[in-house]
Amino acid sequence: METVEKQISKAVISRLPRYYRYLGELMEDGVERISSNELSQRMRVTASQIRQDLNNFGGFGQQGYGYNVKYLYTEIAKILGIDRQHNVIIIGAGNLGQAIANYSSFEKRGFVIKGMFDINPRLIGLVVRGIEIRGVDDLETFIVENEVQIAALTIPKTKAPEIADRVIRAGVKGIWNFAHVDLNVPDDVVVENVHLSESLMRLCYRVCSMQDDENGEKGTS
Repeated sequence: METVEKQISKAVISRLPRYYRYLGELMEDGVERISSNELSQRMRVTASQIRQDLNNFGGFGQQGYGYNVKYLYTEIAKILGIDRQHNVIIIGAGNLGQAIANYSSFEKRGFVIKGMFDINPRLIGLVVRGIEIRGVDDLETFIVENEVQIAALTIPKTKAPEIADRVIRAGVKGIWNFAHVDLNVPDDVVVENVHLSESLMRLCYRVCSMQDDENGEKGTS
């Protein structure tokens, strides 16, 4: 699987969670099988793109039958690695950190939040969804004892590099980074950056572009 993954583009990987979500909705609706054409209409991705994406992992479909929804759902879960449990900690127990902790759907995907940490004495000791917020003094010990694989950083960018170094040394292999700073990490550690302001700016660009196009068309009429 490792050699295959290196050949698969980030664009394909980024679409897999969407496939997983739509297939889950189909299962809830009682749909047992679906064609690539039917799936493309729901997802607004071309049928050929769906077939190309899934062929990277073996195809999963049968000509004249389509895809078995439950089977494909299960296989994509295996590809994404969410068919197993991943222990997570949240560092930064402010509004964003607490919002993440309160999002119950993470547990359905195999992400179990084991602990929350903060340096604010007013937050330490509070309980969020049954999880007590701790100080960062025992961070490394907690990571080792609870076999934590993923750390979510919802802290100021000035603190993020130091905390990232600490969790990496303790054995964390994945960082979900909400801090507005690029982290330098070893090759065997994965970082997923979530820049909310950048996402909002991209949305703003698209909205403004559409408005400019509409104004341009009105001006030429």
